[in-house]
Amino acid sequence: VIEHVADPAGFCKSLSALTIPGGATVISTINRSMRAYATAIVAAEYLLHWLPKGTHQWSSFLTPEELVLILRRASITVQEMAGFVYNPLTGRWSLSDDISVNFIALGTKPANRDETLH
Repeated sequence: VIEHVADPAGFCKSLSALTIPGGATVISTINRSMRAYATAIVAAEYLLHWLPKGTHQWSSFLTPEELVLILRRASITVQEMAGFVYNPLTGRWSLSDDISVNFIALGTKPANRDETLH
């Protein structure tokens, strides 16, 4: 949950250093969108009290485009993104095409140095 990390770019560089060539990494975060603000902060923290107030800072959320750029600069190429949504009726999380609130990114590190040059 990269929105809780003080230096997302540094964190991603550390992830890249720990990922073997040809390996993969998965990162989750909350999109910096108004819908995410309404659900992850207003609803989850203040209305439903699922999380302590102040758990999330909207300015710390990343857009999908920002995360792709940060990962690219850390030599990780995003291969796939998916949203994930919570169903309060079933108490389950599921993958979704909707990345407007919660989303995950699957990225890979090049198998060799030449692959980072294109």
